[in-house]
Amino acid sequence: MTLKLDINKIRHDFPILEQSINGKKLVYFDNAATTQKPSVVIEALKNYYEGYNANIHRGIHHLAEKATAAFEATRKTVKSFLNANSIEEIIFTYGTTDSINLVAGTYGRKFINAGDEIIISTLEHHSNIVPWQMLCEEKGCILKIIPINDEGEIILEEYEKLLSPKTKFVSVVHVSNALGTINPIKTIIDKAHAVGAKVLIDGAQASSHLDIDVQALDVDFYALSAHKLFGPTGMGVLYGKKELLEAMPPYRGGGEMIKEVTFEKTTYADLPYKFEAGTPNIADVVAFKFALDYIQNIGKTNIAAYENELLAYATEKLESIEGLTVIGKAKEKVSVISFVLEGIHPQDIGIILDQQGIAVRTGHHCTQPLMQRLGIPGTARASFSVYNTFEEIDALVAGILKVKKLLS
Repeated sequence: MTLKLDINKIRHDFPILEQSINGKKLVYFDNAATTQKPSVVIEALKNYYEGYNANIHRGIHHLAEKATAAFEATRKTVKSFLNANSIEEIIFTYGTTDSINLVAGTYGRKFINAGDEIIISTLEHHSNIVPWQMLCEEKGCILKIIPINDEGEIILEEYEKLLSPKTKFVSVVHVSNALGTINPIKTIIDKAHAVGAKVLIDGAQASSHLDIDVQALDVDFYALSAHKLFGPTGMGVLYGKKELLEAMPPYRGGGEMIKEVTFEKTTYADLPYKFEAGTPNIADVVAFKFALDYIQNIGKTNIAAYENELLAYATEKLESIEGLTVIGKAKEKVSVISFVLEGIHPQDIGIILDQQGIAVRTGHHCTQPLMQRLGIPGTARASFSVYNTFEEIDALVAGILKVKKLLS
């Protein structure tokens, strides 16, 4: 049992957890969709709007300078969080989906051509499938898929067979949002680089659970979302190696991303601003720093150790329920459990659990091709964060037993 963390104190930092749903104390197990926000993040948003709301970078008055400093302080914190080489490699986006579209729409359009091959995996979220399909339709390149085994793990031998001199890009998820599988991304990256391909890693699920070191990984692009990291929605990050970002054309045109505009010609701003057109999501960027600081104060290692204990406990308890099957049994997982109940639709599970104040996610989790591979329409998914408890898992088990009693 982890003794380093005061879970009651941590829970007190998240005011939403104090409420009741349908007369029951809220049990929030939908963290893979979005994490809840600590008071320091909520206060940061409030303080920005009450104290120094202003547009950034171009103003010389006090509020503009204060807002700009807070905005850029977040960039420095993200650089440290990912161990990037420079702040120029940190691009603010609207989330992981936006980050992936940026790379597909810029690097992809410029450097990937007809007949070239792009590799993704069966585990991908739709946001790491659709942009590459769109690029393939536009450019005539070819999309190839890494298969998985029945445990929900990428088959590395099959990945190696897909790689060739035609492979120009590999884009895979670090952690499966549907199953919790942790992919061997360092191996995936190294093997892609061996054939001259560039690599993007979708880190939306991984970033809240695992230490990320983009330099040690030697990854070309890494994408994440603030709202999976106790931060606000509508804000994300794209890390990219500086030389690649410099070679890529701008993604959007407008203010902020320019040096000089005439009717004859426009010259573009230096990194990172070349990719940040228009007034950004200032308040949420500012607040994101407080979320990352909160994580760092607890310690990623401490968080991971505790979440792994929750995962082990929940897995044992859920697998003891007759008729329940855990979907996705990878050897390396984060604290996500997908499951099905024999003869009961996942949506019905979610509805009855909600009546008991327990929030889980049901459906295909934006991974329809994965569900097709597994031969199921969807699952119920319980996903745990550092503010969850073993007692809440016991409540989930009791809730599932009630579902069985009502519907079996």
